[in-house]
Amino acid sequence: MIQAIAFYIFATVVIVSAGLTIASRNPVHSVMWLILAFFNAAGLMVLCGAEFIAMLLVIVYVGAVAVLFLFVVMMLDIEVTAMRAGFARYLPLGLALAVALLAEVIIAFQAWSVGGVQLAARAAPIAPEVSNIQAIGNLLYTRYLFIFEGAGLVLLVAMIGAIVLTHRKRGGVRPQNIAKQNARQPHEAIRNINQPIGQGVEL
Repeated sequence: MIQAIAFYIFATVVIVSAGLTIASRNPVHSVMWLILAFFNAAGLMVLCGAEFIAMLLVIVYVGAVAVLFLFVVMMLDIEVTAMRAGFARYLPLGLALAVALLAEVIIAFQAWSVGGVQLAARAAPIAPEVSNIQAIGNLLYTRYLFIFEGAGLVLLVAMIGAIVLTHRKRGGVRPQNIAKQNARQPHEAIRNINQPIGQGVEL
């Protein structure tokens, strides 16, 4: 009974916050509603026994992606009028995509309930003493090791490419010579002067 109540609470907050993410006029408020949706989706994953996915939702999406969205939205000067004009222009396309996604969800539910597939065979069975994180780790680093390493290599190449594309040489900037700074002697930086009284310092 407690699990059912928690499920309905998390699911209701996820649906409401997702709707407010789309309907909010302020982009910052949209990002905050999106963060709330991520947190409650993580709660649903915990109820399903997928604590690893819940941790990924909180650490990756809330801690990195949503915060990055928030920084970008706060730094950009977004014109609300142009945004509303674009919304009205692409409204038919958005409705068509929404209908297509709804049809896919209905087909998926019908395919789930039709056929001779047993309920226990629809999920990958694991031993009760093995945690969800341990089972995912064993699968990633054994059967899908090369795919996992390939995904990491693709992300590394994307990160290096982003750094190369955004790195620009600016003119009129004095470069820093670390070797010259380390080789500098005290007498090159300090000058001892017997300063007369009542006179200024000549640089």
